[in-house]
Amino acid sequence: MSKGPRREAVYLGDDDTACTVLHIDMDAFYASVELIERPELKGKPVIIGGTQGRGVVLSASYEARAFGVHAAMPVGRAQRLCPQAIFISPSHHRYDEVSQGVMAIFRDITPYVEPLSLDEAFLDVAGAVRRLGRPREIAAMIRARVEAEQHITCSVGVAPNKFVAKVASTTCKPDGLMVVPADRVVEFLHPMPVGALWGVGPKTEEQLQRLGLRTVGELAHTPLDTLVRALGAATGRRLSELAWGRDEREVEAGESERSIGNEETFFRDIDDAEEIRRELLKLSEQVARRLRAAGYVARTLSLKVRFADFTTISRSKTLSGPTDTSREVYETIAALFDALGLQRARIRLLGVRAEGLRPVSERSDQLAFDTPEHGWRDADLARDRATARFGKDAVKPARLIRRDGRTSP
Repeated sequence: MSKGPRREAVYLGDDDTACTVLHIDMDAFYASVELIERPELKGKPVIIGGTQGRGVVLSASYEARAFGVHAAMPVGRAQRLCPQAIFISPSHHRYDEVSQGVMAIFRDITPYVEPLSLDEAFLDVAGAVRRLGRPREIAAMIRARVEAEQHITCSVGVAPNKFVAKVASTTCKPDGLMVVPADRVVEFLHPMPVGALWGVGPKTEEQLQRLGLRTVGELAHTPLDTLVRALGAATGRRLSELAWGRDEREVEAGESERSIGNEETFFRDIDDAEEIRRELLKLSEQVARRLRAAGYVARTLSLKVRFADFTTISRSKTLSGPTDTSREVYETIAALFDALGLQRARIRLLGVRAEGLRPVSERSDQLAFDTPEHGWRDADLARDRATARFGKDAVKPARLIRRDGRTSP
């Protein structure tokens, strides 16, 4: 999402020779992707998420964030905080497509790419320096390519290790670039609040503040024994190391997706068996379509159920072979739900997730004697082509057609 003139890069020193770790994070990724085809909404408060009152916010533009809106917030609260916001339902297949394009740019720079999510990754560019230039130059090149090729912006932290690179990218958001040389790491970290350290959530921060520790520097100069007594051995030692900017973890190359899932919070609790089946089918269709769009098959399928009292349970099944077909995803999820033995339980949320992902090239179809030459996957692919051309509602299972002739949302 271009916002006009590019922000100036921040270099905390000239020597970036040891700064071969990059943390790259897309800026308001889901909102930015939606605005690619809606340029008239740029500069306006935009919220991506469920459009019903009990849905949750997936992402928000920076204009909406200025009102206090953030991810995972209930939609109803977001509407109260920012009544003028424009709400858009998620387009997960588009996020998958743009993410693949972004990760392809990263892998064109270096094979050492560690994706953390669709829109975030660590890169080790040590092997690319001789070919492409200094780390700061590589970071600038990546920012330019992401904007030119994918039409969104990203923020990049360049540092000696993963932790400092992550803090740097967060500090320079949105659309920023920050380089933290090895000899400036302590100077960079110590004025920050303790909440900047990985693993410091609200409860840990409260414990640290009870000790009078409000900045990273104050924690760094606290005796290790004191931290261990207050936080436990593992947490105390880890935070002490991070406070001095020490992080020995290497960038681990991996796949860009660890899982693909969809879930829905309902406007009202549901307990009708047929309605639940339709929702499970709809979610299964969405997940399978996203798998095919991203070029993955899944070995494990998971079901999530949240009840009216907010109790949440999950069940999963590992398949004999990976799949991306809508029929197999739905049949597996429906069987998991049936095994729960629920009788008129009031359900607030349902979710379907595909895990254990691998490239579609590893899919192995075992043909039985009675398997038709053109099977369920061929039907899925035909539907994918139809929806790409005519829209997502062009072809749907009959079960998702309501009695009034309309399709389920």
